[in-house]
Amino acid sequence: MKYTSTGNKDTRSGFGAGLYELGKSNSDVVALCADLIGSLKMDDFVKDFPERFVQTGIAEANMIGMAAGLTIGGKIPFAGTFAAFATGRVYDQIRQSVAYSNKNVKICASHAGLTLGEDGATHQMMEDLGLMKMLPNMVVINPCDYNQTKAATLAIAKHVGPVYLRFGRPAVPNFTPAEQEFVIGKAVTLQEGSQVSIFATGHLVWKALEAADILAEKGISAEVINIHTIKPLDEEAIIRSVSKTRCAVSAEEHMMNGGLGDSIAQVLARKLPTPLEMVAVNDMFGESGTPTDLMVKYGLDTPNIVDAALKAIARK
Repeated sequence: MKYTSTGNKDTRSGFGAGLYELGKSNSDVVALCADLIGSLKMDDFVKDFPERFVQTGIAEANMIGMAAGLTIGGKIPFAGTFAAFATGRVYDQIRQSVAYSNKNVKICASHAGLTLGEDGATHQMMEDLGLMKMLPNMVVINPCDYNQTKAATLAIAKHVGPVYLRFGRPAVPNFTPAEQEFVIGKAVTLQEGSQVSIFATGHLVWKALEAADILAEKGISAEVINIHTIKPLDEEAIIRSVSKTRCAVSAEEHMMNGGLGDSIAQVLARKLPTPLEMVAVNDMFGESGTPTDLMVKYGLDTPNIVDAALKAIARK
């Protein structure tokens, strides 16, 4: 299937649209925000369901504790802030009050990764997927576009247990179906191929499709798989694809240490040792700049995925 973008939209708006739908359909859904309503696109929910919204102010640790408490009364809290504050600043509260206690809290993190852009290194959280996937009981989701983020938001409300949902600030290609079923833990094969498997997540899924087109021009058949759920990881889809292609590439807007590539490497090392190249940030903090320039500088662009695929194939 050939995917076509219907236009650029930010994934955080997909979260806002999904949250608003949940507000209308599920009276147990409540929302909390740490002074970032506009940035997380929670405005519509707040406007129409003010009695189900808590503005915690710049007190993220308190917000996580409140969210955990709300679950005891049967509520489904969606706690939203920037990824840097939703993970690093409140890791102790998430670990003890949410993950260890297995509370039904949905931690919704915007402005993740390098594509946050101009706010710079302190806000460009590239360790969050690793921090969250290490926590027992925590589901970790990183959708690729507006439509998939909206679908993921609807899906996590039905899942009982802690969830970390990651999304971003920039407008990116919106190419997945508007009416899609989001299945937690089930990877999506976007393009069949026979010579290299490209496992991508988040903003790099579209770039992986672009890379596959370039590889096709070189006579190379690439399989592209959207790993929207970092945990639980769809090990069956990974093994099935790599059993055919015999080499792989991972692509993510995250640190190489602790990211999707690490998880895939664990699977392959245990079950099917295979050449794997990783497209990710290699042990560096970010910096201020435009999202596009930063993705190029840090090696997270389409040509980097192409090069990684060629290296993986050469290692067969």
